Amino acid sequence: MRTPRPGVQPRPADGPCLGGAGDLHGADRRRAHQEHPRQAAQNPPRARPDRDPSRTRLRNERRLVSTTTRILLCFLLLITCAFYFLLDKLTDRVERQYLEAAEEPMVDIARILAAWLEQSSSEAGLDCRSLEDALRAVHERPFEAQIYNLLKTQVDMHAYVTDADGIVLFDSNGGAAEGADYRHFNDVSRTLDGRYGARSTRTDEEDSLSSIMFVGAPIVVDDRILGMVSISKPQASMFTFIEETQQRIRFYGWSILLVTMFAAVLVSHLFSSPIRKLTAYARAVRRGDRVKLPRLASTDVRTLGHALDEMRDALEDRKYVETYVQTLTHEMKSPVSAILGAAELLQDPAMPVSTRERFLGNIQGETQRLLRIIDQLLALSAVETQKALANPTTIALPELVDRVCSAHREACAPQRLQLETGLTASIPPIQGDAFLLEIAVGNLLQNAIDFSPPAGRIRVCLDHRPEQDSIELRIEDEGPGIPHYAAERVFERFYSLAHPKTGRKSTGLGLCFVREAAELHAGKVTLATRADGKGAVATLTLPLHPTGQRPPRVL
Repeated sequence: MRTPRPGVQPRPADGPCLGGAGDLHGADRRRAHQEHPRQAAQNPPRARPDRDPSRTRLRNERRLVSTTTRILLCFLLLITCAFYFLLDKLTDRVERQYLEAAEEPMVDIARILAAWLEQSSSEAGLDCRSLEDALRAVHERPFEAQIYNLLKTQVDMHAYVTDADGIVLFDSNGGAAEGADYRHFNDVSRTLDGRYGARSTRTDEEDSLSSIMFVGAPIVVDDRILGMVSISKPQASMFTFIEETQQRIRFYGWSILLVTMFAAVLVSHLFSSPIRKLTAYARAVRRGDRVKLPRLASTDVRTLGHALDEMRDALEDRKYVETYVQTLTHEMKSPVSAILGAAELLQDPAMPVSTRERFLGNIQGETQRLLRIIDQLLALSAVETQKALANPTTIALPELVDRVCSAHREACAPQRLQLETGLTASIPPIQGDAFLLEIAVGNLLQNAIDFSPPAGRIRVCLDHRPEQDSIELRIEDEGPGIPHYAAERVFERFYSLAHPKTGRKSTGLGLCFVREAAELHAGKVTLATRADGKGAVATLTLPLHPTGQRPPRVL
């Protein structure tokens, strides 16, 4: 025998299970008190505003998501604009930087050529023959130079020489400019004036790739500028490197932007996810759902979550005590009034003995009813306040159900009820609380016994549902079934239907206990009329691998 738990085990007057045998007022289902139709017609329900809480909640969630999304999109738009502006400036700077880098060695080359010409010139005039022969040989000599992605096969640098008046004396580009006056060009005029001279000129004003860079250097003999030499290089030869560098900058820039945007979205999700979880938790608490505090990564949000969880427990305890006192007062009022009325009548010394014994029996019956209400409320409150099973153990359900059926066979004898069982030893064990499940199964079985007709049949089946990874217990009777108006309320606390034999009601706590025990095991229980309409069927479904907490439900 299992040692009874304090505050949970029913008193002996209640029979073998909670809300079961010994209940003078029947089991926990059949017709409850209903308002008279005429009274209902005279007191129509008060009209309520057409408000749908689910739609309001959905609008609020959409508004929250929309606000978060707008903030994130604005942030990403700012980053994109900043990156675009930066990349645009960088790519523009690349071209200028390459041209500046190319101009610097051209200055050196111009100075070297000017010094070469100074060696072969005199005050009588400039001698360009040696330079002409050297440049012709350079342009005619074949070669290959692989410069990264560019294969160079010819020299694209040219030079021309002018006298002190800016007249071209020599042009390495086939002599096309020889005899022309170049004094108006910056590279010539500034160099002949003793300053640094350079220019960039397009051969085709519509083509940016036709630009040619010119850098000049003075030819000085005996401290007198006799002329100048200018070397030229087309910018198109550098555009390959410029374009490649710009493409790399754009590729790495946009890649960094995409990584930054992904990181921003990820960070936003990491920071907003705990807030969303906590918001959903708070809304579930507001609805009265039994939910577990979600796992929160952020320390500050986790602290806030624990504070909300503690506040919820405090509010639930206060609400529970208030409801508990109200329901207990309501349920105790009737038996107390009956006891008080019988006690007043017993004060009459002329009361016949038979009447006195009847009133004494009423007092005894109502007293037992009060004891049952108190015991069952204590047991129910002990289950309702649990959020999860404290110490689950391995349970063999066929043995447990067989033990409960054996204990109730004696209750079937007075009505000649046939109790049939369909139990197989191959049912896999589950993890749970055997004591609570034994009481829950006993309540369902006693409920079937109380509402079965004389010589009726009760069938108890236990099946394994592999596709659902669960065990299903079904208890079928041949009683009147469940009225449609009571189908959604049979598991409510203190809700009870009239007993078919006595017309009286039970405490309305047995099936409520079954529901609480099922939810503690992450399962569910249903009670409905059989498909053939010949009785009721109670179904208790228990998972083989419970989650360890109650599923959400409205309290």
